[in-house]
Amino acid sequence: MDQHLLDQLELRQLIDNWAIWRDAGFWEKFRTVWHDDGRMMATWTQGTADEFIEMNKQGWAKGVSILHFLGGHTAQIAGNRAIAQTKMTISQRGEVHGILCDVVCTGRFYDFLEKRDGKWGMCLRQPIYEKDRMDPVEPGKNVPLEAALLEQFPTGYRHLAYLQSKVGYPVKKDMPGLKGDLVETLYATGETWLSGDRIEWAGHSWG
Repeated sequence: MDQHLLDQLELRQLIDNWAIWRDAGFWEKFRTVWHDDGRMMATWTQGTADEFIEMNKQGWAKGVSILHFLGGHTAQIAGNRAIAQTKMTISQRGEVHGILCDVVCTGRFYDFLEKRDGKWGMCLRQPIYEKDRMDPVEPGKNVPLEAALLEQFPTGYRHLAYLQSKVGYPVKKDMPGLKGDLVETLYATGETWLSGDRIEWAGHSWG
């Protein structure tokens, strides 16, 4: 088996491990998918891999329910660097105005990866949020959403952001969606990464 195919398989396994280990609460295993300078950009928290893990532990202890499901995947590899895109859904359950709801957000994980000392690891994960919806867990319930709050957030994740803001998270309001300048800047940064140059994203740099 040639090295390119081996790298492709290792990258896909890394992406799968991220979702399975994070959702199962296997924190020590979850840490292994990240490089030491890895950073996570999520709607509800942005920071180092260690900060992200600690925030997840705290949420886990409080009963926060966020799960992930992965779909199609592609990876561009250039030497020891790669950009992976993986279709995903984020599913979060929580109370909104006293009514238990599920929010499902569809998008892609856009990952900056690097092979160091023979091992692939994640340097930066920036999700792309494409569309979402909110449904009450009990059929027939009506959730009285506040239009002014809902409209503060981009269309790709506004229901997810609404729920997260209601449970107390400071939601980031400028994440990339399916179209627009933000996602085009992300794609351009990905090309810079693959070229071997230094990149900057959200005030941090790699390379």
